[in-house]
Amino acid sequence: MKQILKLLSTILILALVTACQPAGLETGGTEMGESAEPTTLVVGSHDSFTASEEVLAQFENANNVALQFLELGDAGEALNKIILSKDAPLADVFFGVDNSFLSRALNADVFVPYKSPMLAHISDDLKLDPDNTLLPVDFGFVNLNADKSWFADRGLDLPTTLDDLADPAYAGTLVVMNPATSSPGLAFLMTTIAYFGEDGYLDYWQALADNDVLITSGWSEAYFEQFTVGSGDDSVRPVVVSYSTSPPADLLYAADGRTEPASINISPSGATFRQIEFVGILQGTEKMELAQKFVDFMLDTPFQEDIPLQMFVYPSNVNAQLPDIFTQFAEPATDPAVVDPAEIESNREAWINAWTELMLR
Repeated sequence: MKQILKLLSTILILALVTACQPAGLETGGTEMGESAEPTTLVVGSHDSFTASEEVLAQFENANNVALQFLELGDAGEALNKIILSKDAPLADVFFGVDNSFLSRALNADVFVPYKSPMLAHISDDLKLDPDNTLLPVDFGFVNLNADKSWFADRGLDLPTTLDDLADPAYAGTLVVMNPATSSPGLAFLMTTIAYFGEDGYLDYWQALADNDVLITSGWSEAYFEQFTVGSGDDSVRPVVVSYSTSPPADLLYAADGRTEPASINISPSGATFRQIEFVGILQGTEKMELAQKFVDFMLDTPFQEDIPLQMFVYPSNVNAQLPDIFTQFAEPATDPAVVDPAEIESNREAWINAWTELMLR
């Protein structure tokens, strides 16, 4: 009898212990001390996206998420892949639509509107989509970079306007990119359209051709091979189409101990192009709440303050502090060219084809 009572007592104690233990300690659950496996959130982007691992880890640790980044090519190529895969989305979130492709992205109906609470801290002039389908993460300016020393050594004034570059005094000094294959090349083409008008931009390009402009397929080739500062070769071109943040990058990565950039920005009034990059949540995601949290995270201060020295663009959050190297050498253009995204979408191919016919054939 005592043995039976002892057995019943043991069974009762075990039952009570089992009933009181956390779900994670039950048979078939996770082992003691272990947390649930992190959820994977796939973030598609263009190839130039980058962020600090320690900053991304803040989001992962706070939300038990493993971020998976999917590079899909340059901005236009990446967006095309997202549109073509609409019925079987490649990612949960996509970053990298810029204002030159904004209308195409919105017309394709592949993103879900999301009014992030962080939009209260984003500059109003960057909010180009009133439905908040695509939210602005960063912006930058495509302008001209010039080699200060090259011009000083030759006693030649730095060019200050687009017209200067068509002057025979500056023959053979400019390198640009093909707008059909390069994002900054396309931005510079649209700059000339905004500045000279549709009736005058091809005349300007003809003047550049007559003045021995050099055309490359992409920015890297132009900057690092054909620009005196980027290549270190004094025999190539001293003016390049690049970004207003290129001088800080030049200084940051310089190996010669220089204390200021070798290049300088040339940003004529109405003759720079502001690129704005957006993020959006893709239709079909099964992780809507996490996707929204990641969009919030991208617009919040820790990520925004990481942007300048990672992607060399300006943060969209007005509370984000810029690094000193930006405030000293990357002053934003105050009067950029204005081209409506819908107008770009309607005319992009025609503009590029007309340019190609004139400059490459």
